[in-house]
Amino acid sequence: MARSRTPTALRRTPQQERSRAMVERIIAAGQRVLLRDGYEKASTNRVAEEAGISPGSLYQYFPGKESILAAVVDRYSAELSTRLTAVLADRLDERGPALVRSTLDGLLDALEENVEFLRLVVQELPRSRQGSRTADLEQRIGDLVAAYLAINRSQTRGAEPATSAWIVVRLVEHLTVQYVLERPSISRATFVDEMTAMIVAYVGPPDATRTRAPS
Repeated sequence: MARSRTPTALRRTPQQERSRAMVERIIAAGQRVLLRDGYEKASTNRVAEEAGISPGSLYQYFPGKESILAAVVDRYSAELSTRLTAVLADRLDERGPALVRSTLDGLLDALEENVEFLRLVVQELPRSRQGSRTADLEQRIGDLVAAYLAINRSQTRGAEPATSAWIVVRLVEHLTVQYVLERPSISRATFVDEMTAMIVAYVGPPDATRTRAPS
């Protein structure tokens, strides 16, 4: 009996690996099509052609355009979420302006890696396509910020950590994304300084002062 089960298990693994590889191939093709053609013109036929497979093969893995686009956005958001939470987690032992500044720099680095796809996700895709993963990202980062504020409660203002974290995460998310997409005539160093001063003034003690990076 042992010998009859072993070949079956061995045959199953390559099939699973091929399936995972095909899913990755379709998602990568979906992202390229989105960037090249935009949301409205993206189609399953174009994704299949970009992936080098038939539409019938594509439908074995995804029921239609919307499921492919959702997987593309999910993948991008998950990668961004993992990177940003790692950036913040690595710096939780820092304090005040140093933590804020280094975290903002890490966030900007991540957002600037694929500006055109970020623009597409924020400006072109329907909000419903962004929803769950955006919420997951905000929740993961918010939990880390709230944990830091709770640990350092004596050094922060009186608001509940969860309340402060919710406000800070959404403030930072909106302003950093708009900075990357709009490219205003503000240097990155100045932007980070101003954001740091604003966040420290909000979450810090009442007499928190503006501490800028050495010039």
